[in-house]
Amino acid sequence: MAGYDDVCVLIPTYNEAGAIADVVEGFHDEGLENVLVIDGGSDDHTRDIAAKHGARVVQQSGSGKGQAVREAIRLIDEPYILMVDGDGTYRPEDAHALLKPLLAGEADHVIGNRFADMGPGAMTRLNRVGNRLINRAFARIHGRDLQDILSGYRAFTRESVDRFGLTSEGFGIETELAVECVKHNVTTAVVPIRYESRPDETETNLRPFRDGSVILLTLYRMAKTNNPLFYFGSVGIASLFAGAGLGVYVVVEWVTRGISHNVLALVGGIAVIFGVQLLMFGTLSDMIVKLHREQMHQLDRALTDDRDGSTSDGLEQEPGRPIEYGRGEETPTVSKTEASEHRETDEV
Repeated sequence: MAGYDDVCVLIPTYNEAGAIADVVEGFHDEGLENVLVIDGGSDDHTRDIAAKHGARVVQQSGSGKGQAVREAIRLIDEPYILMVDGDGTYRPEDAHALLKPLLAGEADHVIGNRFADMGPGAMTRLNRVGNRLINRAFARIHGRDLQDILSGYRAFTRESVDRFGLTSEGFGIETELAVECVKHNVTTAVVPIRYESRPDETETNLRPFRDGSVILLTLYRMAKTNNPLFYFGSVGIASLFAGAGLGVYVVVEWVTRGISHNVLALVGGIAVIFGVQLLMFGTLSDMIVKLHREQMHQLDRALTDDRDGSTSDGLEQEPGRPIEYGRGEETPTVSKTEASEHRETDEV
């Protein structure tokens, strides 16, 4: 049975000298001895302090949190990875809640929900509003409500993350991980965690407006392969409205003033045609993506049945749908709708 010896704690850092010692020691105290600190070129002795307290320290070849995570994953041999920021805002004690569904085989990716228990001053009002906006955008675009996709405290299997096409260089890595979970039908759990304010001796590397814009662009860019109807349809609808607006203007000018705007009429017509084509292309692409996803799901079920030596006639939880855990609960909590949908599975 899998245990904590099969877990590697991954901590990307940049100038976290004020907190990294407590973070590393905290995980050691929780029985997680294998700690990998990948540093982005700190100039405040972060690497020396981490190494002194028993962490394996590697300096990344590039820059940015996303690049650090991608490089560190290639260095890890353990089947389970617990990723956490090195700024002291996450509690090592919550590692047990994150790892429990992973080690029990109930999920392949676990996200710590910071909004379940947020300490005073842990997040500014601006950051809180931005996080809510991004989470709602994610749910709308990618069809899953994972509650806190920007959480830096998460656990996942090495096997699942090897399927992901991660390309993010900076703070978009959490968003990319969440999108890839939905895209590849990775069973995802959400557990409540405590989120605390940064220690006074540390400084944040987050720039709300710049990083928020990057995250939103990442969400939209990745919709191209996960929700093409939204990706192409949004541009198509904008083009249709623009073309229609030009058309109305041309007609009004011709009727009221007798002025013929031939060039604007041509541009408006092209915009309408372009918008219609994008909507058609988005619809066809969405059908192909859904068909591909269903085929992959059936293939995964067939492979699972072959490994287990048996087949299941019951209903299954929809892959990628988040399992919500409450503090102290032994089983996942689901909504009434989900409970009725999966009652047959529970009976089996």
